[in-house]
Amino acid sequence: MSSVKRRSKNSLAEYSNQKKPVLVVAGPTAAGKTRLAIAIAKRLGGEIISADSMQIYKEMNISTAKPSPEERQGVPHHLMDFLSVSQEFSVAEYLAAARELIADMHVRGVLPIVTGGTGLYISSLAAGIRFAEARRDEALRERLAHEAKEHGNEHLWRRLESVDPTAAVRLHPNNMGRIIRALELYELTGIPMSEHVRRSREIPPEFESKGVLLYFKDRQTLYGRIERRVDEMLKAGIANEALRIMQANPCKTAAQAIGYKEFIPYFEGKITLEQAAIELKTQTRRYAKRQMTWFSHADYLTPLAIDNLSEKEIEKTALGILGNNA
Repeated sequence: MSSVKRRSKNSLAEYSNQKKPVLVVAGPTAAGKTRLAIAIAKRLGGEIISADSMQIYKEMNISTAKPSPEERQGVPHHLMDFLSVSQEFSVAEYLAAARELIADMHVRGVLPIVTGGTGLYISSLAAGIRFAEARRDEALRERLAHEAKEHGNEHLWRRLESVDPTAAVRLHPNNMGRIIRALELYELTGIPMSEHVRRSREIPPEFESKGVLLYFKDRQTLYGRIERRVDEMLKAGIANEALRIMQANPCKTAAQAIGYKEFIPYFEGKITLEQAAIELKTQTRRYAKRQMTWFSHADYLTPLAIDNLSEKEIEKTALGILGNNA
């Protein structure tokens, strides 16, 4: 993986004189992050904080490869299984909850281990970013969305450019979700989103993040694992799970979940189940590529190629990288 550079391997002991540590296990979907995080937690006395934007939903089990109670092996898991798919949960809410958990674990002498595939969650947590706490205003969002539909995306982007040119230049005019959020934030607080971000970055994180990035030198190995995982999901009843989610009236975020949206055309009689499965595999591969692109820029992660390693070898190597060879 040429895009990932080798990182320095400071041991956890070096952090004892600085900030308290938070371990991170990152990587693409189907890489075995959860299994490794559980093994490390059992070895080092840790608890796991999920960094998966879809595992928060109680109804999404098969599609998110959520570990069962047995698979968790007695290791406490947090920020998982606590919301209905009808409820939104913002990045700001996630970060506030995760920070509270980390602080509590440090007080209790427990090692926080963050694992998951949602790069925005992990990178924001590691960088200490604090997103604006302003709550969503659904009526305002609907009005802005209607405005974009009537006058075009470019019109709404121009509005953002007039109040927050720094944010506008970073957003494509078709990125309506983030443009609407930026305008919503400005209307609710009177402060541009870019200014919220600037102020946040001035506050250093309360802890030191250090972790491993699981990856495959041969991308086809990862794709093979994705193929097998999707086949297992189909056998486990992912289509039925998707139908139950559809009947639960999912919020906009949940409705975009991989493992749900691919089945909607099937339920509508437009495609076969086999075609839905092929689309799910395609979208999962694309998602894995996006994850690796995101994580490749994280300087707090040490890349760990796992192509030919057993689970025990992965665990031993990861512990070595993290400075714990016990």
